[in-house]
Amino acid sequence: MTDEFSVESVYAELLGRAPENKMEPRLAPLHRAMDILGEPNKAFPIIHVTGTNGKTSTARMIEAGLRAHGLSTGRYTSPHLSKVTERISIDGAPVPDETFVRIWDEIRPYLAIVDSELEAAGQPRLTYFECLTILGFAVFADQPVNVAVIEVGLGGITDATNVGDGEVFVVTPISLDHTDLLGETTEEIAHEKAGIIKPGGFLVSAAQPRDAAQVLLEKAKETAVPFRFEGVEFGVENRTVAVGGQMVTIQGIAGRYEDLLVPLHGAHQAENAAVAIAALEAFFGAEKPLDAGLVQEAFASVTSPGRLEVVRTAPTIIVDAAHNPEGIRVSAEAIHEAFSFTKLVVVVGVLREKDAEEILRQLKESLGGLSAEYCFTQSNSPRAVPAEDLAELAVDLGYGEDTIHVAEKLDDALEWAVERAEANDDLAGGVLVTGSITLVAEARILLGKADA
Repeated sequence: MTDEFSVESVYAELLGRAPENKMEPRLAPLHRAMDILGEPNKAFPIIHVTGTNGKTSTARMIEAGLRAHGLSTGRYTSPHLSKVTERISIDGAPVPDETFVRIWDEIRPYLAIVDSELEAAGQPRLTYFECLTILGFAVFADQPVNVAVIEVGLGGITDATNVGDGEVFVVTPISLDHTDLLGETTEEIAHEKAGIIKPGGFLVSAAQPRDAAQVLLEKAKETAVPFRFEGVEFGVENRTVAVGGQMVTIQGIAGRYEDLLVPLHGAHQAENAAVAIAALEAFFGAEKPLDAGLVQEAFASVTSPGRLEVVRTAPTIIVDAAHNPEGIRVSAEAIHEAFSFTKLVVVVGVLREKDAEEILRQLKESLGGLSAEYCFTQSNSPRAVPAEDLAELAVDLGYGEDTIHVAEKLDDALEWAVERAEANDDLAGGVLVTGSITLVAEARILLGKADA
């Protein structure tokens, strides 16, 4: 490792490029980078994960299953909560700082070649996400890992991660999000997501809206890829709430897995677990059941930071990166099911590219019955909607003005929320921090959860 770089300096350099919400719909520069780096994208098999909600949780479950089977793993997910190295994980842990910096130092001159070629052609140089994706592939090839679980950044067909060819294509539930970039219907969005499906692989899909399912089915047939859909060939047979999560029985593609402890809350996480098991079965051939003991071991160890995560008790504080209306809906169902709150104080922040109106409408509809109060705030992201604007929108949507509080700074918002949750001794109070992942990330750090 050179003395010139640190993780912080590399991250600063990455942030100097076009930001994450300005992804370029292109793959040619990624293929060019892979060519001059010796094709690290072909150094290991890939399980490629796309969808709207549940990608990171599902990727973490798949990774846990692979590791339980004795395989070394790479996992590429986004965004990060505390530190950029979380995005590139080796065997379940963020890539060591030294490796992150060393590989960046090695590939940096080659990225400069691609940048210069792009600029000569009048195109933007490699973006933040493109560079991180190239770095992720290079790190996994350097280790080397036995298999990588790669989460799509946005869409699929022209996403930077699609420079890799999956052996298993996983599609988590598709709903409306990033409609300005991906399409205004679930059918249009599914066409983008289906771009990761290529000949030679195996499609495993969560239950989907009918129009999205049809798109995926047609793409699978077009590419002669075998496919399995949740609710048809596999799925959750039953589940019961348990301390710290739930007990789940899943019928997979090839086997039945009873009494799995999934230490995550909500029906959606049980469904993610079913998709993960089907993906693991597909990766191992889809012909015989997985070892039940290994599956139990894997799922009992799963964590998903920032997803209905309890970060403090007395009062209970939950952080949840539900950043679109469907995410809010399923999280609310899980809160009603898993927690005995009679009063809930909700701290909310939203990014500009999200549908704030629909998020707030869903929030009121789903959680309003819990004697809910709302504190509108904002993260430090320049993309954050101002807290006052969110509050005004909430009033327009019928939130009672006496239930609304505004705090521009998150630490002030959390202090107010905790005081309100504790205010009525006769009510079981809790705090939910939700909306943008940038808000959740900052809240975790303020509440003492610096690692993810």
